[in-house]
Amino acid sequence: MTPQQQRIGVLTPSSNTVLEPLTSAMLAGVPGVTAHFARFGVTEISMGPASQGQFGEARILEAARLLADARVGAICWSGTSASWLGFARDRALCERISAATGIPATTSVLALNELLAAQGARTLGLVSPYVGEVQRRIVVNYAALGIDCVAERHLDLTVNFAFSEVAPDTLRRMLREVAQARPEAIAIMCTNLRGAQLVEEMERELGIPIYDSVATVVWRALGLVGADPRRVSGWGGLFGSRPT
Repeated sequence: MTPQQQRIGVLTPSSNTVLEPLTSAMLAGVPGVTAHFARFGVTEISMGPASQGQFGEARILEAARLLADARVGAICWSGTSASWLGFARDRALCERISAATGIPATTSVLALNELLAAQGARTLGLVSPYVGEVQRRIVVNYAALGIDCVAERHLDLTVNFAFSEVAPDTLRRMLREVAQARPEAIAIMCTNLRGAQLVEEMERELGIPIYDSVATVVWRALGLVGADPRRVSGWGGLFGSRPT
């Protein structure tokens, strides 16, 4: 693959209608970089066994192998399941994807954690569409990293498709509410929320870094294919830094 032709493979929940157009829009300003998508079945988010079973490695690896056929330079899981199932799940998944395809891999959550570590953030505001039980697991997992979720808002939704129908003004309200606790960073935790296009506006208003789950994985993927994330403009302050 030449420097002028860099392809990013993106693993996508089957019922997600947001991340594909957002990812492509972010990359539109980066010459020669394109995104290519493979879906696997995800329709519900809860702590129930059926929901958790959607994220089994075998199904994800099959989708990753299909992306490898397109000779992508990186494979990304644009999803946030490890935030409640445990960060070790994503680390193991990336290892399995790379072993199966020979291609480096990353995820939305691992990229978010890298950004939080680079910032030195110890307090976090959390915005998601999820039910309370899922949200509590996310808070516990970040506490184990030494990051205190000092404010959170969630919408108690379980149907993944419904996440895409959350109005931008609802997200603005949620961001403003968690910002009142003055966390060092705010995470929009879901790749089927229309939050990424609000980040630059809301960072200016609130004065707090906001990390959207679609944006974090794009930022990290650009680093993996050797492209400069700083070529992405209008999508928030995170693109002003290079991944390590």
